[in-house]
Amino acid sequence: MRHVERTVCAQASTGWVIGGDVSERRQGVQLTDEQRIDWLRLIRSQNVGPRTFRALINHFGGARAALEALPALARRGGSSATPQIYSREQAEREIEAASRLGAAFIAIGEADYPHRLQMIDDAPPLLAVRGNRAALAMPAVAIVGSRNASAAGLKITQRLVQGLSEAGFASVSGLARGIDAAAHRASLESGTIAVLAGGQNQIYPPEHAELVDAILEHGIVLTEMPFGWEPRARDFPRRNRLISGLSLGVVIVEAAKRSGSLITARLALEQGREVFAVPGSPLDPRAEGTNGLLKQGATPVTEAADIVAVLQPIMGMELPARELESAGGEPAEYMEPAPDERSRIVGLLSPVPISIDDLVRLSKTSPRVVRIVLLELEIAGRLERHGGGLVSLM
Repeated sequence: MRHVERTVCAQASTGWVIGGDVSERRQGVQLTDEQRIDWLRLIRSQNVGPRTFRALINHFGGARAALEALPALARRGGSSATPQIYSREQAEREIEAASRLGAAFIAIGEADYPHRLQMIDDAPPLLAVRGNRAALAMPAVAIVGSRNASAAGLKITQRLVQGLSEAGFASVSGLARGIDAAAHRASLESGTIAVLAGGQNQIYPPEHAELVDAILEHGIVLTEMPFGWEPRARDFPRRNRLISGLSLGVVIVEAAKRSGSLITARLALEQGREVFAVPGSPLDPRAEGTNGLLKQGATPVTEAADIVAVLQPIMGMELPARELESAGGEPAEYMEPAPDERSRIVGLLSPVPISIDDLVRLSKTSPRVVRIVLLELEIAGRLERHGGGLVSLM
């Protein structure tokens, strides 16, 4: 079973060609029901995020072995408390509740998992999805902007989305009021992807429940959050990385200076996505953020053709591979680092992010020892992982 899990994870590190028929793409490995339960238990356990999940699977070879190792890892990392581990009963209840709503869990590396999303370094191991999965196979463009949108902003959003739909693109957005909702409504027939900040049964804002029902016929509603999870303020930036990760490019229609849409633009740049912005009046505060993006080099957009011209060449390019640290073979046996090795590694860490490569070099220990010490600290709640292979003490 572990071999299958590692193969599924390894699928996530392979380059993909965007576009074309689904049957022409690499076929993913299918998790068994037992493995899906173990994966859900692991990602829902305390102090386990997407990057930690990946590291645990790499080191222990499977979710079940990783779950068994969590208490010892936390203890060696300096925690006096046992981490809260999602029980089998909790996982089964969540899967059953999602199923009653028509949602299913897709694992990274499986055939239906969005191929572009799985290339980001913090891709969710599991996505809860419902709707028409054909939308996940379409090349996609994210359209985001102000919740307090102007009439002009809503109109240009509709025009852009209609043009993109005619060119064969799905739209991706966050189901928020204003620009997001306009983007979804304009592509109901052609395919749209709504990314939730909460669980599948926690639609936000609540008045968009009917919009969700309309999306499901031709599009997809997806989330990485647990069933029943009510979105909090900090969950929206987390959601935004999925919006950009699903897409070839991100279009910002209207955004104030401190808009959450600018977070999506920043994440898009970090993920290597194209960033587009619709110019606005210098007198409108809702255009301050978009005009700022243009000054920083974003591609100006006044019609869908501007977007298509940039993205069409990218659609035929293979995506860069993200290799797992131990993508094949037998799982690594746990070898406790020597006290001096652990102290050297911990001593090099601080609240300032440092690369794992630098930790290996400066600590004069092996990459394997550094990885296990980092896992210990993370499961103990003492470490934070950042993009680009950076880590820091909490």
